[in-house]
Amino acid sequence: MPRRPGLRALFAAPPPESAGQGRNFLRLWSIGGCVNAMRWFEVLAAALFTLDATGSGLAVAVVSAARTMPMLFLGAFAGVMSEAVDRKRVLVIGQLTTAAASATVAILGATGSARPWHVALAALVAGTVWSTEMSTRRRMVGESVPPALVPRALALDTLTNSVTRMIGPIIAGTLYEFAGLAGAFALSALVYLFAALLAAGLPHQQEIRRLVLSHVPRDLAEGFSYARGHTVIAGVLLVTIAMNLLGFPYAALVAPIGRQHFMVSPALVGMMAASESFGAFLGGLWLTGGDPPGSGRKLMVGGSLLFLVCAALMPLAPVFPLACALLVAGGFGSAAFANMQTSLIITHAPPHIRSRLMGLLTVCIGSGPVGILLVGALASLLGPLGAVDAIELTGLAAVAVAGLVWRRRENRQPLIVAREAWGEER
Repeated sequence: MPRRPGLRALFAAPPPESAGQGRNFLRLWSIGGCVNAMRWFEVLAAALFTLDATGSGLAVAVVSAARTMPMLFLGAFAGVMSEAVDRKRVLVIGQLTTAAASATVAILGATGSARPWHVALAALVAGTVWSTEMSTRRRMVGESVPPALVPRALALDTLTNSVTRMIGPIIAGTLYEFAGLAGAFALSALVYLFAALLAAGLPHQQEIRRLVLSHVPRDLAEGFSYARGHTVIAGVLLVTIAMNLLGFPYAALVAPIGRQHFMVSPALVGMMAASESFGAFLGGLWLTGGDPPGSGRKLMVGGSLLFLVCAALMPLAPVFPLACALLVAGGFGSAAFANMQTSLIITHAPPHIRSRLMGLLTVCIGSGPVGILLVGALASLLGPLGAVDAIELTGLAAVAVAGLVWRRRENRQPLIVAREAWGEER
């Protein structure tokens, strides 16, 4: 049967030998949409509440960092765990735990007892669950379709994340303005519960083994050694560190920039936070429609550089609409980065070590909190606009260097293989 073009191929009825793949992909894709929407929803709601309570850009950065900090410390362990423990069970328990944390914040907000540290603690819980995302749901998405459709499936999942990053902050800003912290987190708790129900009905088979904690260091070392010796995977990890440490942390200062510099309402702050996501949505549509153009390296590095340039120009915009337009343009670059980030690892990593490498990718993403704290500290010295410029220009230099190293290793690799073959012939 000929392969159907575009998105239809992902949702078409699978052949008998892969029965259940289509249904798995649809559920996993829907779970991702729910979870990611509420993740970005809560990020902005928490930032607005913290800014109202403290007036401090640094405090906003600390609360935002709490959500991503667990990825840095737990991502690698989550990768090892997900190779042994039932990934479906991890997915269900994670959504129930996050729902409980959000419901607690909603209750505290309704009673007037909520404080920024409560919101930070709930973000820490949600971040712990988030640290399992790459090695569980994201891996399952890549394995729920035939190999030829893996890049397209992950592109659609990335596109959906871009849509949720666009919709989530807009809804959060509007709902926070009218219903406060309690209304915002009550909605997120309900959506997390719905995601848990979707995960509970997910058909999933996996070889399960006993998780031996004493073997975790050895397993982590094996994954790190493999990544270091693989040109593509090492390149992906280097660019991911640079982007999460020095690129994406600008988002922690969107609320102070929107409220204090452009003097706009919380709803318009939500629109500003969603601008980059809108651009990523448009870029994702282009990537989802067919096979990625060019090499994975060029797409990932080039997209990252485009994003960093636009983010660095955003604070220089004289008016609010132009700042949003620059973030939209940068979103095209972030779409290319995000799509290649996962696709290159899933398509280049063997199954027996794939979750561990996805765990290492999670650790690299987890460098984001360090960047958030850095941009928060810079904001206290240079102001929000100067802080964003400083960190984005540094990120631009870092990604450029990582891209050059990646290209040099790729160019040298054929020479090394040829020399080894020549030696064997002799």
